[in-house]
Amino acid sequence: MPQLTVQEILQSPFSPDEKIALLSVKPFTIRPWKGAKGIEREYDTSMHPVMDKGKYKDIITNKGVKEVSRITLPFQELAADRMTQLVTGIPVQRVYKPQTDRQKELAAFIEDIYKSVRIDNENINRFKRYFAGCEIMTLWYAVEQPTTYNDVECPLKFRCRTFSPMLGDSLYPMFDEYGDMVAMSIGYTRKVGRRTVRYFDCYTDTQHMKWTDETGTMQEVENEQITIGKIPCVYVWRERPIWKDTSNIVYSMEWALSRNDNYLADNSKPRFVVCADEAIKYGDEKDRDEETMAVLQFPAGATAQYVTWNQAKENLEFQINNLRNLYFTSLQLPDWSYEKMSQIAMSGESRKQLTIDGQLKVNSESGPLVHALDRESNIIKSFVKIVRPSDAKEIDKLPIQHVITPFTITDEKDTINNLMTANGNQPIISQRESIELYGQSDDVDKTLQEIREESKADAFNLTE
Repeated sequence: MPQLTVQEILQSPFSPDEKIALLSVKPFTIRPWKGAKGIEREYDTSMHPVMDKGKYKDIITNKGVKEVSRITLPFQELAADRMTQLVTGIPVQRVYKPQTDRQKELAAFIEDIYKSVRIDNENINRFKRYFAGCEIMTLWYAVEQPTTYNDVECPLKFRCRTFSPMLGDSLYPMFDEYGDMVAMSIGYTRKVGRRTVRYFDCYTDTQHMKWTDETGTMQEVENEQITIGKIPCVYVWRERPIWKDTSNIVYSMEWALSRNDNYLADNSKPRFVVCADEAIKYGDEKDRDEETMAVLQFPAGATAQYVTWNQAKENLEFQINNLRNLYFTSLQLPDWSYEKMSQIAMSGESRKQLTIDGQLKVNSESGPLVHALDRESNIIKSFVKIVRPSDAKEIDKLPIQHVITPFTITDEKDTINNLMTANGNQPIISQRESIELYGQSDDVDKTLQEIREESKADAFNLTE
């Protein structure tokens, strides 16, 4: 049977379940989030092997079950967090290149849309889900609610919502033979009262259809036209999570630390040892609050002392440090823990060198993200053309570029000196701006006026 197009599927007489089955196909292989081989088992520390009581059993004694130590390390989550911080520590920049005053005003209008959805926070949340869960989809939509963008009244309010397997969503993109996305389908569940209701949406550049089983079986509940001429979805995926195949390194550290903790629990309690040729009676000691002095009687030649366990901790430290360094080195991610950063006294310039690997990593990972963000700006421009149809041509001509700048450790003093040198040692901000940046004045204008008056008074009170 030849593969059906998305239009043939949506317009066919098939039942809702049959249509959903045909749309629920991925054109490539991505590791699932859930399941026995799912990514969640690596990301969630409660699912790590050291937590599996079938592999690492508790000890059964005549007094009951003695729980063994289970120490986990959230390094997979840390890798996703660290990569997100490198990408968004300096917020993603949108570079507009308007050629006319009209385009300049439209650029400010579009930028206000981005700010209204708190795009910087949205990027942090969705990029982390992308690096950990391997795929995300952001849906842009508009609601009929009068609002204002850049002091211009608009009958629609624009919003966005991100779907991810980490949130329990299933994403199914469909592409044509040229690699262009022709449909985007999403399966998800939501609580309605006490019931969990399934939903399934399909978006094309002309149509949106929604099915739900709220009545017990999947039924079509929405069938509406899409008027922007584009699929209002931004989809991006990757083959593996950002930590790739390094989970075994984390598991080895967890096993080593957990077993060592068991040894500590068994051997670190104090032991009072008596060396004598005859049996010594013990166990009749009273509570410390009931007696002020204890008398011990041992036979002649006996010795008594506390004995401590000499643990060979150097081997454990060597193994953990090596595995930890191997983990971060393999991923090209900086280890910015306080412990690591404080071990060696470094200058500001030396600390910058610590981020070189991270910067190279961002450059190699940012390509798909920039492509998705560029497509997102085209979706927003299509929405703007609906509310401002007279500016459609100017909107099409307005270029928008996205720039992802890798986060790096900077010394603000060095940055200011470099900028002033490039500026001929002239001030780079006004006196009013410096007062405002300092943030200690309740009335910046009043403070500035007082400074000027004091400067004038000093100038008239010069003494030879």
